[in-house]
Amino acid sequence: MGETVEKRYRVGGMDCAGCAAKIDTAVRRMPGVEDVSVSVTAGTMTVRHDGNSDPVAIERKVASLGYAVSQVAGRLPAQTPPANHAHQHHDHTDHDHANHDHTGHEHTEEKATDALQGLHGHDVTMAGPWWQSKKGRLTILSGAALVVAYVIGHLVPAIAPYAFIVAMLVGLVPIARRAVAAAFAGTPFSIEMLMTIAAVGAVIIDAGEEAATVVFLFLVGELLEGVAAGKARASIQSLTSLVPKRAFLEEAGTTREVPAESLAVGSTILIRPGDRIAADGTILSGESAIDEAPVTGESTPVRKGDGDMVFAGTVNGDAALRVKVTAAAADNTIARVVRLVEEAQESKAPTERFIDRFSRYYTPGVVVVAALIAILPPLLAGGAWDEWIYKGLAILLIGCPCALVISTPAAIAASLSSGARRGLLLKGGAVLETLGKVTAVALDKTGTLTEGKPQVTDVIAFGQDEAEVLKYAAALETGSSHPLALAILARATAAAITLPATTDAKALGGKGITGTVEGQPVFFGSPKAAGERIPLTADQTARITALNDDGKTVSVLVVGDTLAGAIAMRDEPRDDAKSGLAELTEAGIKIVMLTGDNRRTAEAIGKQLGIEVRAELMPEDKQRIVNELKRDGSIVAKVGDGINDAPALATADVGIAMGGGTDVALETADAAILHGRVSDVAALIALSKRTMRNIVENITIALGLKAVFLVTTIAGITGLWPAILADTGATVLVTINALRLLKPAK
Repeated sequence: MGETVEKRYRVGGMDCAGCAAKIDTAVRRMPGVEDVSVSVTAGTMTVRHDGNSDPVAIERKVASLGYAVSQVAGRLPAQTPPANHAHQHHDHTDHDHANHDHTGHEHTEEKATDALQGLHGHDVTMAGPWWQSKKGRLTILSGAALVVAYVIGHLVPAIAPYAFIVAMLVGLVPIARRAVAAAFAGTPFSIEMLMTIAAVGAVIIDAGEEAATVVFLFLVGELLEGVAAGKARASIQSLTSLVPKRAFLEEAGTTREVPAESLAVGSTILIRPGDRIAADGTILSGESAIDEAPVTGESTPVRKGDGDMVFAGTVNGDAALRVKVTAAAADNTIARVVRLVEEAQESKAPTERFIDRFSRYYTPGVVVVAALIAILPPLLAGGAWDEWIYKGLAILLIGCPCALVISTPAAIAASLSSGARRGLLLKGGAVLETLGKVTAVALDKTGTLTEGKPQVTDVIAFGQDEAEVLKYAAALETGSSHPLALAILARATAAAITLPATTDAKALGGKGITGTVEGQPVFFGSPKAAGERIPLTADQTARITALNDDGKTVSVLVVGDTLAGAIAMRDEPRDDAKSGLAELTEAGIKIVMLTGDNRRTAEAIGKQLGIEVRAELMPEDKQRIVNELKRDGSIVAKVGDGINDAPALATADVGIAMGGGTDVALETADAAILHGRVSDVAALIALSKRTMRNIVENITIALGLKAVFLVTTIAGITGLWPAILADTGATVLVTINALRLLKPAK
């Protein structure tokens, strides 16, 4: 036994869950294969094997079922680049000759798969117009043959049956070949097999005209499924087209244009105003408003300057920026989002697993029922053989589980895509299902409910006016990188205050800072240290205490020998924290804030937001509280930055990482909110509820249509060709219904 190896493949031509099941069954039976996961929507397959199995044999097996297949070259699946575009051939940060080698290899592979595709009805993806795809051409050919057969039948009625048999064979031969390959690979009851039996049976009982029509309708249905599946796939893949193909690289003082995927980590690129940013990176110089809507759905442009992170695919606003690249093309934010969504689509939701199991028994069951309907009435009640065999064949077609099997994955794939476009990432269908059932949400305070950095909340004038207090304090703090200093400097900048120069500035450990500003000695620091220099009046002390009680940090300013004023700061709640929490409360969800911060500060914020507070907690305490909530019967979602609350995130039913851009701890979390909007927690839960409703609708459509046609067929009202509509019609309806999830909620 070798070590376990993971290989990722792109599979073209999958358009319904039946396809995925066939491939899964076939590959699973191959020697050395340990696990297989297939995603119709992403068009991918991940195979885990013991290193002894033959990758070429796996590709041949998938190709024999009628699908185009090519291995995704490069690193392990966790790192494979996402989309079928330029990045695919550049998986290495240092661009060595290996790139060229494997690009060539992939082209030969594509030629081979193209040749194979010619034999089968499947095509890679609906990349171009539908009529240019192999499946589209086969459908047109089958339709044309049907029209020719009708014309010949009218002109020379004697040969009409043969004309229809020929027309039927045009469409049926590729279907029958796939049916036989699937049967040998372990899926005897595929839709292709049911279709083949029904068509051949119809010819035997002299219903050749209907047989040809049914084959044509089946191909039309498959084509529509392919178009719909392509739409869902395009939704997430379109994210990758946001990244520009070219970038301006700065080297030795000159700038030259290079392919974006050749950018190495650490290189410097120039972003002109109005250009899309070509790579993830940090700003070295320049300040501009960045439009992040394409990547994160954030509608208002975000102002960014030196040291701030920017993401590939976002649009630079009004000024030129120099950016240091922090991630290679295959690892940038968009690539990771797409990869995450594709991997999530491969992981099955509980409902999907149940339906897969159900369909495994359902289809053979229908075959048995169809056989009994065809045989028993003529044998026992003297019915006409032709009539009952015809009904049996119609029931065979009704029995295909395609619509039922796709009902869950289609909805989940559409949801994962629409979530990703709004900066809501989910690790799979199971997470999506659980989110809708959440009854309690535990949120971290710092960086989740609050901005994670202090802001000046009050400037208090004692001996001098507010502007003077801010001017002296900011002058002393110039050059400091302490969070409190940065808050004061930001406030002074916002108030457009010109700062005087400071001399002899020095920090007094734990007390504050002193210096000379405009010829006067100035001290700025804790009220206690200030009190040692100048006594504070009772009124001043009371005001400072009141601010402290609100959870604010107060620093006092002494200029010369007068107490000039004080500045209060606090890590303020995010702008949408209150409204976001209100949305959760309206949904009947219990909210609790968990924080390691001191009780006074935490309770001040809690009171402002109107939520329950548990303060002064260690990471293990947070985990304990999550467990307590679970013991009380709640389904718990834990929202945090994933750094100091990883244990609690892992313990909760759903762990949601939030803020911190995209470096959120997705390893421990089940879902992530790319920008720190508290309202996105409610949006995630709402998305889950919409998806579950959509799944119920889909299952109802799939089973309802089958039930109706089952009754009308046995009653003799409908025949063979309406029966095929019960399956492909339902599949198309279900897919279209699922695609509604791609639109944002009203």
